[in-house]
Amino acid sequence: MLSFTGSKNKRAVSVSIRLNPNHFTILHSPSHCIKRLYLKYKDFEAAPPGAFEQLLFELGKRHEKLHLSSFPFYEDLTGKPLEKTLEELKKETPVICQGTLCYKTVINGQEAEVTGIPDFIIREEKGYVIRECKLALNVSEKRHPEAFSQLQVYAWLLEKITGQEPIRLEVFLGDRRIEMFEYKGEDFVLDRLNSLVEIVTLKNIPYSPVGWSKCAGCGYHSRCWKEAYKEHDVALVYGVDQNLVTALREKGTATIEEMMKHFDRESLSDFKRPWGEKEQKVGKKAGSILLQAEAMRDKKEIFLKEPELPHLPNYVMFDLEGLPPQFDELEKIYLWGMQVFGESPGPYQYALAGMGEEGDSKGWEDFLNVAEEIFNRFGDIPFVHWHSYEKTKINLYKERYGDRDGIASRVLLNLLDLLVVTKKSIVLPEPSYSLKVVEKYIGYKRTQEEFGGEWSIAKYIEAVETEDEKKRTSLISEILKYNKEDLQATWAVFEWLNKKEADGL
Repeated sequence: MLSFTGSKNKRAVSVSIRLNPNHFTILHSPSHCIKRLYLKYKDFEAAPPGAFEQLLFELGKRHEKLHLSSFPFYEDLTGKPLEKTLEELKKETPVICQGTLCYKTVINGQEAEVTGIPDFIIREEKGYVIRECKLALNVSEKRHPEAFSQLQVYAWLLEKITGQEPIRLEVFLGDRRIEMFEYKGEDFVLDRLNSLVEIVTLKNIPYSPVGWSKCAGCGYHSRCWKEAYKEHDVALVYGVDQNLVTALREKGTATIEEMMKHFDRESLSDFKRPWGEKEQKVGKKAGSILLQAEAMRDKKEIFLKEPELPHLPNYVMFDLEGLPPQFDELEKIYLWGMQVFGESPGPYQYALAGMGEEGDSKGWEDFLNVAEEIFNRFGDIPFVHWHSYEKTKINLYKERYGDRDGIASRVLLNLLDLLVVTKKSIVLPEPSYSLKVVEKYIGYKRTQEEFGGEWSIAKYIEAVETEDEKKRTSLISEILKYNKEDLQATWAVFEWLNKKEADGL
């Protein structure tokens, strides 16, 4: 028989800290950052979520609603207090949706109230199952520690309230599979909760290194990057990973200037930083890191060698926009953009994935048609792109749908990764070599106020789902314009590099 204790401990406690499992999401998403958790907990103002973050939220709610529809009977307790959840648990309601669980205790000497709202509490013959809905395609303690920790806290709360452990923990994944986990017990949960308490009770804002990928999508991005530039933070140096930043700071190297003062190529190469459960030397990366630090310190380019560019009359700028697999049953390219630049420039050309089941294969076939047309007119013309995404996705689609007349293989043979050319020839005084950073550095200006890969994804999904044809046309037009300007930006960087070569650097 279940023994309901509500939210009381053996002794009454007042509350100085309020925790909930969503704090693990704040800590780990979009990447692990103790500073983000501290700022959020202390109610520091953050930028509002962008189009992509709003999309994730809406998709998450839709995913949960989809799963909810699979239950013939359930009790939706959204917004209801703990007492209502206790009532439904006592009644052995088959499925409780959004039930509130709350328990007061002492964590690391701090009086705390922990409140959690699992997506589903499901009654089975031998007890309860807690199930969460996640867009991720797999969840584990390492890959998604926030989701794993959330489940464990929900299990602990249910145990403290009912006196009985859940028989199983589950996640309804983005591909509609259900993944199962075991409850690891109270000691594990209290250790995880203690890690939150240690952060939110700090007297001062903690340090956390900035990172180009790490900080993307964070509401405190602008705040933290302004501070990093002001302090000449060593984390700004391209090639300096998060573990290296921490290790350098522990040895008294916090700024770019201090790195240049304390290290040369040999000493930095021998410097060790945490790497998994072991340590690893910086090694061969030391030389490029110091060059990046020098460029950042002096706010000046460092020329390495002439850019290795083919000298031809025309080139195709090439850029893809795609959906990650959790947003679609396939890892889908929804836009294949191309445009010829040079002596005989051509119009912007694209292949857009169609709606419905055959849309993806149609987009691929249309891409092959456009590429074939370009080859027929210009011969083996370089397809100039930025980074490895285009190469990876062409190989994926070759395997998925085949390669009519070897056109895709011909594109692969003619690919020219302009990022590789750039990094081999010039060290830029910038924290990233993303196209958006490099194009801005050379002076290219876009016409759209909002743009970016994640923005494009959000707009595309909105276009697919709207029934308003006029709105869909407008949204697709925005996406095409963004892609076209990606091609123009790539050409602008190409010409900039070409001029460097012509000027002999």
